[in-house]
Amino acid sequence: MLTFFLKRLLGLLPTLAIVAVLVFLFVHMLPGDPARLAAGQDADQQTVELVRAELGLDRSLPEQFGRYFLNMARGDVGVSIRTRRPVATEIGERFMPTLLLTLTSMAWAVAFGLVIGIVSAVYRNEWPDRLGMTLAVSGISFPAFALGMLLMQIFSVGLGWLPTVGAGSWKHYILPSLTLGAAVAAVMARFTRASFVEVLGEDFVRTARAKGLKERVVIAKHCLRNALIPVVTMMGLQFGFLLGGSIVVEAVFNWPGVGRLLVDSVNQRDYPVIQALVLMFSLEFILINLVVDLLYGLINPTIRYK
Repeated sequence: MLTFFLKRLLGLLPTLAIVAVLVFLFVHMLPGDPARLAAGQDADQQTVELVRAELGLDRSLPEQFGRYFLNMARGDVGVSIRTRRPVATEIGERFMPTLLLTLTSMAWAVAFGLVIGIVSAVYRNEWPDRLGMTLAVSGISFPAFALGMLLMQIFSVGLGWLPTVGAGSWKHYILPSLTLGAAVAAVMARFTRASFVEVLGEDFVRTARAKGLKERVVIAKHCLRNALIPVVTMMGLQFGFLLGGSIVVEAVFNWPGVGRLLVDSVNQRDYPVIQALVLMFSLEFILINLVVDLLYGLINPTIRYK
């Protein structure tokens, strides 16, 4: 397993290099002049040119890329065009609220999705199954921004129970986490049900029942571990999507996270911040997939890494 882990870590470097090239080309294709935005709309052309030279945007694309790549290799991801602060500082201040929101959303979504999926599989084609799958389809079909606005209208405007914006207390996490985790819970429920239905039809499950074991023992001891392997894969992917895809929810609730930072950076054509955030999201997905692969061996000891 250690050899497998080290090989996957070394495989990060070429992947990140390719992503860095693509992101650099993409952000320089965005319409708009970052120097004009940084200098202000009322600045004259001479001031704009001075700002462009200060930011290094007057150089050719190959020169800019070479400078960007060398700085990134030294661990320097640049300075924000918008705030003139180090990009690492900008992201560091916004990362923790996004991470906590993602963990909160993932925790309730996984628990809720697993329970609904298992119950639906055990009571297949009965009313618990129909009710659970109806909730799952509703969760997938309802857009996140619409759900967030509906929750705010009910629990904030109508009842006055919960705050709508900010991240100052645990109450601020309730509505955004429900909005962000609804689709994940729905996907987890459907995926868990499909996995459990498949495992329930296996020979070893029939053998366990023939031995006279109680149904809860068969489900918990014999089915759960075997059904969790594809579910864990889905959990890892969904966690990556939540961590990097909370932009809409953060915009609705004015959440001070990296999703909102990315939106502001795109609007202001803040190239260094955009590049750093996209690279960070790519690295997150790669590391999450690596963790999922390692979890396979813990869930099912028969899996070996060669």
